[in-house]
Amino acid sequence: MDHIIIGGVAGGMSAATRLRRLDEDARITVIERSGHVSFANCGLPYHVGGVIEDRESLLLQTPASLGRRFGLDVRVGTEAVRIDRERRVVVVRELATGAVSELPYDQVLLSPGARPVRPPIPGIERALSLRDIEDTDALVTASAPARTAVIIGGGFIGLELAENLTRRGIAVTVVEAADQVMAPLDPEMVAPVQDHLRANGVALRLGASVTAIGPDSVTLSSGEQLEADLVVAAVGVRPDTRLAEDAGLETGRLGGILVDSRFRTSDPRILAVGDAVEKRDALDGEQVLVPLANTANRQGRMAADVMAGLSAHDRPVLGTAIVGIFGLRVATTGWNEKRLVAAGRPHRVVHTHPSSHATYYPGAEEMSLKLLVDRDTDAILGAQGVGREGVDKRIDVIATAIAGGITASALADLELAYAPQFGSAKDPVNLLGYVAGNLRTGVTRSLQWHELDDALAAGAVLVDVRTAEEHAAGAIPGALLVPVDELRQRLDEIPPGPVVVHCEVGQRGHTAAQVLTHAGREARNLDGGYRTWHAGTSARKLVPVG
Repeated sequence: MDHIIIGGVAGGMSAATRLRRLDEDARITVIERSGHVSFANCGLPYHVGGVIEDRESLLLQTPASLGRRFGLDVRVGTEAVRIDRERRVVVVRELATGAVSELPYDQVLLSPGARPVRPPIPGIERALSLRDIEDTDALVTASAPARTAVIIGGGFIGLELAENLTRRGIAVTVVEAADQVMAPLDPEMVAPVQDHLRANGVALRLGASVTAIGPDSVTLSSGEQLEADLVVAAVGVRPDTRLAEDAGLETGRLGGILVDSRFRTSDPRILAVGDAVEKRDALDGEQVLVPLANTANRQGRMAADVMAGLSAHDRPVLGTAIVGIFGLRVATTGWNEKRLVAAGRPHRVVHTHPSSHATYYPGAEEMSLKLLVDRDTDAILGAQGVGREGVDKRIDVIATAIAGGITASALADLELAYAPQFGSAKDPVNLLGYVAGNLRTGVTRSLQWHELDDALAAGAVLVDVRTAEEHAAGAIPGALLVPVDELRQRLDEIPPGPVVVHCEVGQRGHTAAQVLTHAGREARNLDGGYRTWHAGTSARKLVPVG
């Protein structure tokens, strides 16, 4: 059989090599427009910054090595121009010579990926993007003489480039049209990330857009002009559907290629995978766009199984992702609170601020975790984590729990590896489960940081149960200081009415709420304590979540 795979990175190359292992006799041709295949595109920003010094280390395979090992006909610098479905041929053009030829097929796999969004801004042609090796080379060349850079877009790629250009000694400004960077994070979780960026020299312009790009500057919607020897467009990506649409294949409302659970397009002889296709969300089953390497690689492998006649089906996606920013690790999985509120889905929220490992063992780092839970079923809906160490491990465990149908309360029962230098006897994931269980059973009641003002306006009393030293270092306005160790003896000092208690991160607040409840008072614990409240309210511009 003749198999043609269009796109030689991630999903496409995973499919090609898997297909060869399943069928030694198949004729497999890979068409790639750029000059390279099977390169590590997630490592591109780090070559720009010099972290990955050797450019060749990004090139995992070459057409020659793939030909020797897998018997693949890999054609780089070649563009798939058109798919003629009636004649079952793919028309291709060699970019260097312009020569056009036709390749017959029995099956085609589309894996063209996604194109960087290029907003219609005057002067946008000066802005560089980052998609392939050629883009990387252009960025390395352009950044060598640059003193200033403006990055349009505060998503994962934009922030990775901000760090790496800063590492090269370039003064970087990130311009983001939204009120925050990193849209998957909720405002109280992103606030410390933004503070960390500023502390490392990255300027942020939030709630602003670029209206014009000049020879050595950019103009913002506010009228401000920023020096910009280098401009990078990192606004996002859009599924590359040109070939699919020209061939009359169906696309979805989100702009991606529509495929069934076996990756088949509206033409069963043509399959599609990766960033170009719409996927199924794991929580509500709706179509989503998730441009992530893990998903693309997995889809490529499964599509190869389908092409070889095996039984294989796609999996739903959670969108689990992580990014490193100047030593800070920021990770997410599932839905955020903003999305839950917009969908009207009832939920509970748990914030904790545990240490990465036992605090008595040197080097423990604090992290912030947020767990989102279905109010009715106790199902885990999403999680976010920010910290210097251990965040990736915890988010991965939670993503696995979601995939396995483990409830939030059952996180407390997970048996996780423990030694003082790696974790705690009560792992941060277990602690999330303990809190979720208390909320589910009604042992305790909590209040979110963005709900506090309304509670106080309705007559609640706010009690700070930290120490006097902690209170003096920073306090919520109007809070009555009653340290938790003195609470039982000073109950009569707390005015009548509902009580909201808080400590630094929530643990002492839980104890205080229990003391007050047993004393006959209506008490709620401020979830995540002062630290979560401070992060949420100190965000430059808050995105409403409730």
